[in-house]
Amino acid sequence: MNIYKFFIKPLLFKMQPEKAHKVIFNFLKLPGSNFFLKLLFKFESKTLHFEKSNFKVNNPIGLAAGLDKDGEVINQLGNIGFGFVEIGTVTPLAQPGNPKPRLFRLVKDQALINRMGFNNNGAASMVEKLKKIKPNTTIGINLGKNKITPLEDAHNDYVKSFELLFDFGDYFVVNVSSPNTPNLRQLQDKEFLRKILKELQQINLSKPNQKPLFIKIAPDLSHQQIDEIIEIVVEEKLTGIIATNTTIERKNLSLTKQEIENYGSGGLSGKPLKEKSTEIIRYIKSKINDSIVLIGVGGIFDIKDIEEMLSAGADVVQIYTSFIYEGPGVVKKLKKAMIKNKTVNKN
Repeated sequence: MNIYKFFIKPLLFKMQPEKAHKVIFNFLKLPGSNFFLKLLFKFESKTLHFEKSNFKVNNPIGLAAGLDKDGEVINQLGNIGFGFVEIGTVTPLAQPGNPKPRLFRLVKDQALINRMGFNNNGAASMVEKLKKIKPNTTIGINLGKNKITPLEDAHNDYVKSFELLFDFGDYFVVNVSSPNTPNLRQLQDKEFLRKILKELQQINLSKPNQKPLFIKIAPDLSHQQIDEIIEIVVEEKLTGIIATNTTIERKNLSLTKQEIENYGSGGLSGKPLKEKSTEIIRYIKSKINDSIVLIGVGGIFDIKDIEEMLSAGADVVQIYTSFIYEGPGVVKKLKKAMIKNKTVNKN
């Protein structure tokens, strides 16, 4: 019997999403939780190991940024079985994010809408947390800019956090694609993006051990915009691209126009995003060489979704919304299905 589906999820889904998130995190922090998580969910196989360029993970199913914004439960998530856990988005200064309510479940569509706004305790606070743990999984750190920072100074925010957190991340992600910080997506424009990535890579290359550096892009870009981003990724020798972030579109939903308007602004994630994110991975793959790592994210719920994403060109995948709807057992289930179907590392 699926305890999460029949007992835990109904209780959590009666709560406001952010309250449910807090309840789960409090549970994960209880003494002994790591033991039970490992006992129930940990499942590893050498056949699942993935390595390309300077990016390597124990298995190809990662957790996307946004769930553990401050790096509070990394090892618990590792014991659930994630091959890599991306924490953040983190900004140089702490900030509260957008006014509540700002997170909504679209249960019928197995989707979420969020307009969180990079709420986090800041880079220095994250450093203190990471100093206290010995990680049991690969850690990615997702970097953003503070809301109050003008676009022309945005590069300074990414540099500050990168320098502070460099020793604690196994890879880093430049987030210029969240729809919930005003004008942030303008940083995907050529000149802004080139400045940010060039400065980060200069710092990276000055270190004795360079870290994999990724850019996370929006699903709402034109092919021309994606081409410009790929050009910069190649120029600056980034490790890879994460596609995609949440969408501002409201397609593939069962809701009425009025219901959609009632939710307001925010990024849509979950099943309605799958087709779009997979198509963008397919397009990027057709334009890049095999050394660039592609992480596919958006609407992945089952083995069929993973197979489609890998066939489109992704090397590894991340989940988020399916973790909320399916529970912690989904990670083990997906890994076992990948082994059974021999869908590992086809690219």
